[in-house]
Amino acid sequence: MTRIHLATVHVGAEVLLRSQLNLIRGKRIGVVTNHSALLHDRTHLVDALVSQKDVHVAALFGPEHGIRGQAPDRKGVKDEVDPKTGVPIFSLFGKTTKPTSRMLTGIDVLLFDIQDVGARFYTYTTTLALSMEAAAEKGIPVVVLDRPNPIGGLHTEGPIREERLKSFVGWLPFPIIHGLTIGEIASMIAGEGWLRGKTKPQLHVVKMKDWQRDFYFDDTDLPWTRPSPSIRCLHTALVYPGTCLIEGTNVSEGRGTDHPFEYIGAPWIDSKTFAIALNSSGLPGVTFRAITFTPRSTKAVTTDSKYEGEQCNGVSLRVVYRNRFRAVATGMQILFALQTLYSEQFQIKSRRFDELVGSQSVRKALRKGQSLFQLEAEWDKGLENFDNLRGKYLCYR
Repeated sequence: MTRIHLATVHVGAEVLLRSQLNLIRGKRIGVVTNHSALLHDRTHLVDALVSQKDVHVAALFGPEHGIRGQAPDRKGVKDEVDPKTGVPIFSLFGKTTKPTSRMLTGIDVLLFDIQDVGARFYTYTTTLALSMEAAAEKGIPVVVLDRPNPIGGLHTEGPIREERLKSFVGWLPFPIIHGLTIGEIASMIAGEGWLRGKTKPQLHVVKMKDWQRDFYFDDTDLPWTRPSPSIRCLHTALVYPGTCLIEGTNVSEGRGTDHPFEYIGAPWIDSKTFAIALNSSGLPGVTFRAITFTPRSTKAVTTDSKYEGEQCNGVSLRVVYRNRFRAVATGMQILFALQTLYSEQFQIKSRRFDELVGSQSVRKALRKGQSLFQLEAEWDKGLENFDNLRGKYLCYR
């Protein structure tokens, strides 16, 4: 449940502007950011920076969805000029995913401020790692402005990403749910030597003020903005670490509807049978409702909806007790139900699916008919090791 009295949390960008401008004053700044870098009054960080005396924003670097968040899911972003500030924008999602030496020419410090959602396959953490690597290679200091993990900082879940499955949707050796803020991730990348050649960046994390690990985003008074077009609200972010796995199959994950990642279905599914199977599986904190929906592509959100224009039958997810809900286990149970009920129709896109999961174990288990509990037991040791490692980098209680 949402707290009656919302906590006033000041994100790293606000702390920078109020008390740590010495980090950037008089310097040429490159800013890796997007539309999510908002202050309490919904002013964008870049707009706030260009209004500061003795602060010069020399270049912007846009991740997936672009600086102002207008590019649809999984579509490349182009180099351009920011129409609001006139600052050149370099794309980091397309042919180029890492700032080049030319892009960084004349930059004195690189700022990073993007809202993450707490799942390993969200591409902003990959952009963070590659930006830190590029800056380190040029001897440019990196300042990461911290923001909340919207699904909280207590819980980790899922398999640790295997090295052979390293990809843009799985760059870091994390479980699917990592329980870290973007600043903590940056500290972990630097501290563990995860950059190419074990390059050591000059890193400074500007911490938030008054954020706590048990906060969900709506426990704070911060303004919500969609971190990407399909993460429409906190509920979507809660289910996303599990239902995004459906992307690697021939089942719709709800893209092209008003409830992406909350609707799961296909034309060949029987909605009532599917809902009954999932509701009887004993998953904690979540219920499933039989539905039908018809995906439509929209230029602003997605242009490649599965089963576009076809009626899909399936379920909608509703998280009723979020402190008990386990997103990854829920996503896995959906996959097992699909395999059990629709083995002839259900298909997995092997490489894409394995990259999202971070392991080949789930695909193999589905083929063998193994249970979810067997898989979780296999992941426990990896999670234990990760939790011990992550403990060194936690900045908040």
